[in-house]
Amino acid sequence: MIEIQFYRTAAGACPVEEFLDSLSAKQAQKVLWVLRLVRELPRVPQQYFKKLEGTADLWEVRAEFGGDAFRLLGFWHVGRLVVLTNGFAKKTQKTPDREIALAEQRKRYHLNRMKQT
Repeated sequence: MIEIQFYRTAAGACPVEEFLDSLSAKQAQKVLWVLRLVRELPRVPQQYFKKLEGTADLWEVRAEFGGDAFRLLGFWHVGRLVVLTNGFAKKTQKTPDREIALAEQRKRYHLNRMKQT
């Protein structure tokens, strides 16, 4: 079983929760359903969870609802823990570079904070 944690800023803000709050109830329900699959299935199908190609170990949770595609980016931390850093509505085939850069920045920040504790 995979444990999922949402990234928090030093000030305590949670960008993934903020993203989920910005979605309609049905869209958020679908994303949460996919998160439950990722957490509970022994082997998660790639249509819902896969490594993001061309990155330094970033992974994406993939949800679709009514023709809209949603992504949550994150990384594996310790053991079976995935830390999700950011979410966005995907408008093009290619994942936006700014979303990848944001996820990588938050990953570095998170790992540095963990070293200090």
